[in-house]
Amino acid sequence: MRVAMIGTGYVGLVSGACFADFGHVVTCVDKDEGKIERLRQNVIPIFEPGLDDLVASNVRDGRLKFAVDGAEAIRQADAVFIAVGTPSRRGDGHADLSYVYAAAEEIAGLIEGFTVIVTKSTVPVGTGDEIERIIKARRPDADFAVVSNPEFLREGAAIDDFKRPDRVVVGTDSERARLVMAELYRPLNLNDTPILFTGRRTSELIKYAANAFLAMKITFINEMADLCETLGADVQQVARGIGLDNRIGPKFLHAGPGYGGSCFPKDTLALVRTATDAGSPVRLIETTVQVNDARKRAMASRVADALGGNVAGKTIGVLGLTFKPNTDDMRDAPSLDIVPELQKAGAIVKAFDPEGMDEAAKLLPDIQYCSGPYEAITGADVVLILTEWNQFRALDLDRVKLLMSQPIMVDLRNVYSAAELKVRGFAYHSIGRPTQD
Repeated sequence: MRVAMIGTGYVGLVSGACFADFGHVVTCVDKDEGKIERLRQNVIPIFEPGLDDLVASNVRDGRLKFAVDGAEAIRQADAVFIAVGTPSRRGDGHADLSYVYAAAEEIAGLIEGFTVIVTKSTVPVGTGDEIERIIKARRPDADFAVVSNPEFLREGAAIDDFKRPDRVVVGTDSERARLVMAELYRPLNLNDTPILFTGRRTSELIKYAANAFLAMKITFINEMADLCETLGADVQQVARGIGLDNRIGPKFLHAGPGYGGSCFPKDTLALVRTATDAGSPVRLIETTVQVNDARKRAMASRVADALGGNVAGKTIGVLGLTFKPNTDDMRDAPSLDIVPELQKAGAIVKAFDPEGMDEAAKLLPDIQYCSGPYEAITGADVVLILTEWNQFRALDLDRVKLLMSQPIMVDLRNVYSAAELKVRGFAYHSIGRPTQD
């Protein structure tokens, strides 16, 4: 089948490359000429394991192309995917749909023959209705169907998530569109992947509901971690104890500094705004948003507590800046709240992240970026683990101790064993577990 993918951000690029790998002919379209030229040279704008090889192989085999002008690709397409950004709108938290609607306007003037227009971007309930209205107003003669097909990709594991998903959700009432979407995803039949066909509005809500539930699960275990610290319990054992209940499950029960990234913060906020406007508020999600925001801001105080209550003039060696490992994504990362709070209190910050420092430097310009973890640790009064990259899980702790001014570790990801750090002579502070001094 022929596919036009509008937008070469995280979702568009991964989806386009994976559809091409399924055997479809895909053109990824973006207005950014520099970005398209770099993609043609296999310079990938994001870090996602395996994506560079996937793009290169499908470009080489002629199934994947990149274009600034999408007119030809859209005219020839069986399906046109809208995969542009929907950031939180400044001031009110609603999803900014201006890029989505601009794409719809452009698509409307170009489609020929029956075309399925697929919303891959995360959009509020009712957006598909508006896209349909825009296209009908521009092209009353057009033969098309608007479909919702939300993405459920985890950064760092996106290719596997696309090729071996838990499910595919398709929102449409059109039988012709249903057949097109079934053909697009036919390669997944080999894995017996469930394809859930629903109404369009239901599909749009499924995406928001899924992300809100996972964000709530993270926030729940974070609050349990605070309770564990007060009561002398161990949150990791609590998480395992409840996660073994298959009604709950173990995923997203890892205590930490709060969720971040490109999806959970904006999607929870957009759902809260949508529900409020509809007169059916979602109180649990409202509280989740509030608790998570407060948690990220409060994490700096844990570093101060480890240093006796004051970080002024102290050097903090920060390991990890991205919101999670295996990505260079800094969007709403906890580091963006924690590092400025430490600096405001007078701390000197040195930092290392395996993939995120170029992005971090745009957002956190006043810190010293280091070439590796040991450089960041050298001379530090405390080492602060913010992201659980694998290379931080097996540090030479004897070397770390020698390089530091004093052996204090604040581990906001519970990477290390408290008992091991105590034996090594560290004052060790983690999340939801007893402090080891």
